[in-house]
Amino acid sequence: MEWHDIRDPQDRRLGELATRYHLHPLHIEDCRHRNQSAKVEESRGYLFAVLKTVEVTDDGSITNGDLDVFLGRDFVITVEEANSPAAQRVLDEIRKAAPDLRADQLFYRIADGVVDCYLPVLDHFTEVIDELEGEVLDNPVPAMLARIFETKRSLIQLRRVLVNTRDVAGHLQRSESDLMHRDLWPFLRDIYDHVARNLDVVEMQRELLSGSLDIYLSSVANRTNQVVKVLTILGTIALPALVISSFYGMNIKGLPWIESPHATGIVSGIMIATTIVLLVLLKIFHWF
Repeated sequence: MEWHDIRDPQDRRLGELATRYHLHPLHIEDCRHRNQSAKVEESRGYLFAVLKTVEVTDDGSITNGDLDVFLGRDFVITVEEANSPAAQRVLDEIRKAAPDLRADQLFYRIADGVVDCYLPVLDHFTEVIDELEGEVLDNPVPAMLARIFETKRSLIQLRRVLVNTRDVAGHLQRSESDLMHRDLWPFLRDIYDHVARNLDVVEMQRELLSGSLDIYLSSVANRTNQVVKVLTILGTIALPALVISSFYGMNIKGLPWIESPHATGIVSGIMIATTIVLLVLLKIFHWF
């Protein structure tokens, strides 16, 4: 079995291998034009699969890369992106752990390694959501809304990759191609189960994130209601004094105590008394 690993899709060796193994030009074009969706196609004498690696970047977002695999009866060709550490890790670990494999066994190891690289990403989002759930209750600041939507966008991107990968795994376990020995069928079903479980985790994380968003919006609404409540109470308390001061500010003769030398004290006492009465009433009604 020959394993050809190409780390640059523009490498001329890819064209030479295409001629040698009669690879379809459209599959070569898929290799050279990146950002393909995960898929698997059976051609004459070989099987072509596009696998998607996913990893978390330094800023907390996710990035994905293509790992293209040609499986023949006695050969495997892997085409990876030069800037995809996840794909390189998967292939390097296979070289160290299992150097002597059949072609279909190598293909399975590659697919299984790609699926395993999704687990750290899922763990990352679990930690992010747990952190958001704690912060959204303690300190629901506007910046948190941007984090929630950014995380939600990343989860949608991850879900899209997992859905396509699940379709690939489903095709492989249903395939009757003689390129895959029967002893691998249980392992292919296991890959499908892993992807399906990962997809369930992503759906659960999306629900938790939606719950965090609801909590954030409720917290902001409650805070706004508290502010409005305080302003309403202050306005209610100040209203009698405002009415009385406006009434006596008209300087119209005949107003009560207008000629009295104690008018200021009397009017001030009335203002204070009405304010105290309102405070007592508000306390009785449990407004504060």
